[in-house]
Amino acid sequence: MSGLLPHTLRARLVVGALALLALACATIGVATSIALDRFMVERVDEQLTLTAGRFAASLEHREDYGEHGDSRGQAPGTLGARLLDGRVTDSAVVAPDHAGLTLSAGDAAVLAGVPADGRGHTVELPTLDDYRVMAIAGADGDVLVNGLPLEGVNTTVHRLQLAELVVFAAVMLVAGVSGTIGVRLSLRSLERVAATARRVSTLPLASGEVTLPGGVPDEDPRTEVGQVGAAFNRMLGHVGEALAERHASEQRMRTFAADASHELRTPLATVRAHVELARRNPGEVPEQVRHSLERIEAESARMGKLVDDLLLLARLDAGRPLARDQVDLTRVVIDATGDARVSAPAHRWRLELPEEPVTLVGDADRLHQVVANLLGNARSHTPPGTTVTVSVRDPGPGKAELIVADDGPGIPEEIRGELFERFVRADKARSRASGGSGLGLAIVKAVVAAHGGTVTVDTRPGHTAVHVLLPTA
Repeated sequence: MSGLLPHTLRARLVVGALALLALACATIGVATSIALDRFMVERVDEQLTLTAGRFAASLEHREDYGEHGDSRGQAPGTLGARLLDGRVTDSAVVAPDHAGLTLSAGDAAVLAGVPADGRGHTVELPTLDDYRVMAIAGADGDVLVNGLPLEGVNTTVHRLQLAELVVFAAVMLVAGVSGTIGVRLSLRSLERVAATARRVSTLPLASGEVTLPGGVPDEDPRTEVGQVGAAFNRMLGHVGEALAERHASEQRMRTFAADASHELRTPLATVRAHVELARRNPGEVPEQVRHSLERIEAESARMGKLVDDLLLLARLDAGRPLARDQVDLTRVVIDATGDARVSAPAHRWRLELPEEPVTLVGDADRLHQVVANLLGNARSHTPPGTTVTVSVRDPGPGKAELIVADDGPGIPEEIRGELFERFVRADKARSRASGGSGLGLAIVKAVVAAHGGTVTVDTRPGHTAVHVLLPTA
């Protein structure tokens, strides 16, 4: 039933108005038909009252009035009957030529049941159709029944109903057309609000600088549609200000990260150089000092990698183009998996590669970093003995798919929504002195996006799969 109802507000308003109009027309039609029928039946009762059984009484004295009684002045179809002891003894119906027609047995049976109360009653005679009859008590203990046909009344009422049907249909047609036009004109502002909202919904509000479309034209604030338009314009203004502020904050943060990374490279290189020089000292170095130098060198290397990652993200954020070379994705996966197998021999590493190499246009170093980061992530967050499967597929023309799947514990639900954000780590309680920097998957997403691809994650307990879809052209 719900599928038959209109969905748009315009259609609902028009259909609702037409339904109310149809109900009003039906009410008027029924009321006028009943009123006209009652009025004409009352006129028939007045005629029957005036005759007061004269035609029926004349049937009792056929020797004076003839075989069919006194039909003079009687309208065609006038009925007369005389009843004695509940039986019709004499009856006649005035024919159009003023001759008489005798009632059938069925008609006589119906007339025998009419009460002699001097009031009009509507009966349906089997051979004569609808009649209005009136029965009065005669002077000889009999009952005299006079009747008039209701054919004229019914015909008049039916003509009125037909005329009303035609008029109401025309009114409904005109009201439907004019109502549709009027509602469309009234809802133009609301349609502009909906169109603007649809344009806003297609914008990438989650990232980057976004230019919102202009608001809807100001309308009369006294109307509901005008109030909706004004509120929508205010909302667009607030959203635009919030997006501009967010973009400015992101730009400041990225600029800071890029500048800080650039500034840190030189002192980091100096620190590492001095550590290396100190370790080359031919003299005897105390064990505690040697251990401190090793820790300084290790942390400097880790900080150097973090700086390199931040610089890469800064370059990708700035939209700097990557290399555009022919890359054998199969070879990249084989090399990265071989490195991972050496780094984590306790894991089981599997390769599922097509028979023919899968090639695409891109930056080989960055794609190798994508695969290495995904494998490093799977290695770091799964226990020893976990099986990590790396697959390369050809899902269709112009596409290449890389899948890194494992049968580990899965990704915690609380970080799934922000998995590819920067500095997001599975174990938030860990100190930054251990574990990854939280930039691995952020780099994966940025590099894949720079290649025009997408990355998604399917995870549940016992299964986690990262799907990277890349264009081959």
